[in-house]
Amino acid sequence: MFKFEESYGSKVFNDCVMKERLSKNTYEAVRKIKEEGIGWNSDVADEVADAMKNWAMEQGATHYVHWFSPLTGTNSGRHDSFLDGNDENGKPIIKFSGKLLAKGESDASSFPSGGLRSTFEARGYTVWDVTSPCFIIDTTLYIPTAFCAFTGEALDQKTPLIRSSQSVGKQTLKVLHLLGYNDVKSVKPTVGAEQEYFLIDKKFYSNRLDVKITGRTIFGAKPPKGQEMGTHYYGSTKERVRDYMREVDKKLWQLGVPAKTEHNEVAPGQFEIACVYSDANIACDHNQIVMDVLRKMSVKHDLACLLAEKPFNGINGSGKHNNYSLATDTGENLLNPGSNPESNIKFLLTLSAFIRGVDEHADLLRLSAAVSGNDYRLGAHEAPPAIISIYLGEYIQDILEKISNGEITSTEIEHHKKMNLGAEVLPMFDLDENDRNRTSPFAFTGSKFEFRMVGSSQPIGFVNTVINSMIAVTMEDFANQLSGADDKIKKAYEIVADTYKNHKRIIFNGNGYSEEWVKEAEKRGLPNIKSTIDAIPVITKPENIEFFEKSKTYSKSECIARYEILYENYIKTVNVELNTALEMVNRLYIPAGIKYLGKLAKYNHFGIKSGITSQTSISRQKEISTLVDEISELTHKLEKSHNTANSIEKIEEKAKAMYNALHTDLYNLRNKVDILEGKMPKEDWPTPDYTDLLFYL
Repeated sequence: MFKFEESYGSKVFNDCVMKERLSKNTYEAVRKIKEEGIGWNSDVADEVADAMKNWAMEQGATHYVHWFSPLTGTNSGRHDSFLDGNDENGKPIIKFSGKLLAKGESDASSFPSGGLRSTFEARGYTVWDVTSPCFIIDTTLYIPTAFCAFTGEALDQKTPLIRSSQSVGKQTLKVLHLLGYNDVKSVKPTVGAEQEYFLIDKKFYSNRLDVKITGRTIFGAKPPKGQEMGTHYYGSTKERVRDYMREVDKKLWQLGVPAKTEHNEVAPGQFEIACVYSDANIACDHNQIVMDVLRKMSVKHDLACLLAEKPFNGINGSGKHNNYSLATDTGENLLNPGSNPESNIKFLLTLSAFIRGVDEHADLLRLSAAVSGNDYRLGAHEAPPAIISIYLGEYIQDILEKISNGEITSTEIEHHKKMNLGAEVLPMFDLDENDRNRTSPFAFTGSKFEFRMVGSSQPIGFVNTVINSMIAVTMEDFANQLSGADDKIKKAYEIVADTYKNHKRIIFNGNGYSEEWVKEAEKRGLPNIKSTIDAIPVITKPENIEFFEKSKTYSKSECIARYEILYENYIKTVNVELNTALEMVNRLYIPAGIKYLGKLAKYNHFGIKSGITSQTSISRQKEISTLVDEISELTHKLEKSHNTANSIEKIEEKAKAMYNALHTDLYNLRNKVDILEGKMPKEDWPTPDYTDLLFYL
C-alpha cells in the first residue's frame, strides 16, 4: 500500500533531509541562498556534497549526473560514478566533493549554440542550481544544473528563467514597498503545468515508422469514429490506462512532483495530468520529469506515450496549459482578486502589468509557443488561435472600465451571485465571477493567468521567461511612476486607468475561433503570426532585444543565438519528417499498392478467361492503379522540393522552403496515400491504421 507520509519526496534531497543531515550553519546558508536569493557561498559545498552522497548511496545510488536542458528541448547529462579509484589494498575510494557538486564540465560541441562559439571550442559548464532539489531515479542522483558556454552565455532554458524570476521578484517587490506593504520580503512566480498526451499500444507503435521517428502519424486515413460523440472526455478510464496512471503518480510523488489531476481528454486515446503549483523554476524541472516519467512508464505497461502536438490528423492535438501567478513570502497570491477586487490595489496593479505586458510583447509570447508541431494545432478549433489576446471576463473588465472612467465605488459591483438549480436537495453555491473561454490564448481564470498556446512537447522554461520578463519590465515602470507621487494609492489607480485605456485592445472575451475576430484583431493592430517560421524572427527585432536586456534575461548575443537555434531546430525537425515520409511511401505504401494491384490483375485475368467477370473488381484495379501513379508522381515532387530546400544556404529561406515542402507537397501526398489506404484491404496495408492506434486500449 502506498503511504503518502512515507513515500512522498522519499527520492528527493529536500529541505527536511538537509535539515537532518547538515550542520545548523550550513543548512542556514543553503536556506538563505534558496529563499532569500543570497549569493552562493562555496564554503558550504563540501559538507552539502558529502551529505548528499551519503544519502544517495543509502538509497542505492551509484552514480550522479549534472542534469540540464540544452536548447534541443530535451534533458541531458553525463553519468559519473561515486567511485574514485581504489587504494593500495584494492578497496574502492568513494568521493564526491563540493567542487564536483557545484560545477561540471561538458563537451558542449554537439549542443546548439547559435554561433556563440565555434564547433571546435567545445568547453561548456554545468552549474548546480541550489534552488531546485536533487533527486534519485533508479541508481542515479540527478543534480539540476544550469548550462553555459565557456564564454558565459546561457545555452539552456534554466539560466534565463532564473534571471527573469529574479527580475520580476525584484521589481514587483519594489512596487509593493512603494505602496506600503513592507511586510513582504520576496515575490516569486509560481507555475502549474497541465500536460496532455496520447497512449497507444506498443505493438502498433513498433510497426509505425513515422510514430517511432517523429512522434506523430505522417500518414493515416480517418477512422469511422473520431471524437464527435464526446464520450471520451472525462469518461471512464480503461483499467489498463488507470493502472499506468497510478504508477506514474507514485513515481512522481516519490520524486516530489505534486501530480494532482488526471483524466481522459477530448480525443480517443488522449489524457491529461496536472500538477499543483510550484516556484516557476522548480515547476519547469517538474514538467521535464513528468514528460520523462510518462514516456518511461508507458514502456513497462506495453504502451507508448506520444507527446507530439498533433499525433493524429482529424482529432484534437495536445497542448500544455501554463498556469501562472505571483506569490509573496507572506502567502498572498497577487492575482487573487479577493472579495472586493475594485479596492484591491495590489491585484489591480498586477493585473494591469499583465494587460500591458501581453499587449506590448504578444509577438514574443507567440514565439514562446512556436514549434513545428504547433503549426498543425493552433487555431484548429481545439486550441487557441495564433492571435494573442487576453480574456478577463465581463466582471473584471467592468471594474477596469469603471476605474478608467472614474466611476467606480465599492457599492456598484455585485459580488458572489448564488446559483440555484431549482432542486431543493441540491445546495446553492457561489457563482464564479468569470466564465471560462477555451478559445482564449491568455485567459484570467480567477486567480491566475492560463497561457494555453504551449505545445505538449515543449519545455516551459522559455514560456515563463517571457512572462517573467514582460511583468518585470512593466513593474519597473510602474515603480518609477509611483516613486514620484505624494499620494501613491491615488497614483496607482491612475496607472490602472491609463494602462486599461492604452492597452484594452488586447482584451477579448468573445469567440477566438470566429472569422469576425480575425478581422477585428487586424483592425486593432494585433499581430497574427500563423507559423513557427514567421514567429522566429521576432526575437531579433531591436525593440525585443532591448526589452530582454532591460529585464536582464538575455544579452543581445543570446537573442541572436536563439534565432539561429530555433531555425536550425525547425529545419532539422522537418527534414526528419520529410525523410520519414519518403521512406514510408517508397518502401511501404507504393509497394503495397503494387502488390494489391497484382492480386486484382490476377483475379481479373482468370475471371475474364473463365467468363466470370466483376466490373467492381475491374473498376477497383483501375482506381488503385491511378492512385499508385498519382502517389508516385507526388512523391517525386516532394523529393524534388525537399532536395531543393536542403540545397539552400540562407537559414531563413531554407526554413521557408522546408515549410512549403511540408505543408504543401507532403500535404498533397498524404491526401492520396490516405485515400489509397481507405481503398485497400486491411490485411494488405503495411502499417496499423487509426482504428488500431486510437481504439485498441
